[in-house]
Amino acid sequence: MKTDFPNITILGGGLLGGSLALALTAMENPPHVRLWARKQETADAASRLGIANVTSDLAEAVQDASLVILCVPVGAMAALVSDALAAGLPDNCLVTDVGSVKRVPHRKISPLLKERGIRFIGSHPMAGSERNGLSAVTATLFQNAACLLTNDNGAPADQATALERFWKAIGCRTSWMSAAIHDELVARISHLPHIYAASAARVCLKDPSEGKFGGGGLRDTTRVAGGNPTMWAEIVIENREALTGLLRESIDDLREILASLENANQEQARQWLVTAKQRREPLNPQS
Repeated sequence: MKTDFPNITILGGGLLGGSLALALTAMENPPHVRLWARKQETADAASRLGIANVTSDLAEAVQDASLVILCVPVGAMAALVSDALAAGLPDNCLVTDVGSVKRVPHRKISPLLKERGIRFIGSHPMAGSERNGLSAVTATLFQNAACLLTNDNGAPADQATALERFWKAIGCRTSWMSAAIHDELVARISHLPHIYAASAARVCLKDPSEGKFGGGGLRDTTRVAGGNPTMWAEIVIENREALTGLLRESIDDLREILASLENANQEQARQWLVTAKQRREPLNPQS
């Protein structure tokens, strides 16, 4: 499947940026792809992995780009866009991102591009990992991943359609929503579970040496707590408006099971666990 963008520039050489470069070059009719990394050593490492057209020169990276994908932390995106504009970002390109929140990019990036008539559409492929960096890249990272798209700044329909086709071309399932709805959704299905996993690791592994006695449940429950703390601190603070209410809801829910234990009410505990099981079952792979 051919994309609508002949020249694609990926700004950021981490897990998502590197995996995206590999996925695009593996296509039957691949576009021309450039991968930019801020540090030369990162660019060199990407080249050693077999990723072509890697550079640490921003002007070289954005030259003739028809689609620019921001694969850096959300807090670094606005400054990078400013630098890309100064480096010669083409007026006819489309800019998107892979950030975990969407209200912040729409609020900060679109005004920078407006004067040049460049459009921004938000993208969030739900395809991360607890592993980070180029050592974890894979060309199949986006296969069957949900990709949530936001167009709060009103980019033209033809650009929105082309971007949706782009994500489908590398295996994503796409959905459109507002930035506010996106942030509320991912707070519940992604950011809050990460906080749960981190809390479980903090409490259950207070003595890390006891982890050797744990089974799959402990590993599964705490797996994503192994993610980059700096990155996740930024994500949860950026999405704090959506997360705070959910955390309060979680505290209330834990009080329910706590009350069951304090009252030795086995039936109440069973009902609490039944509800959890029923809500989890749709996530099980279909037989």
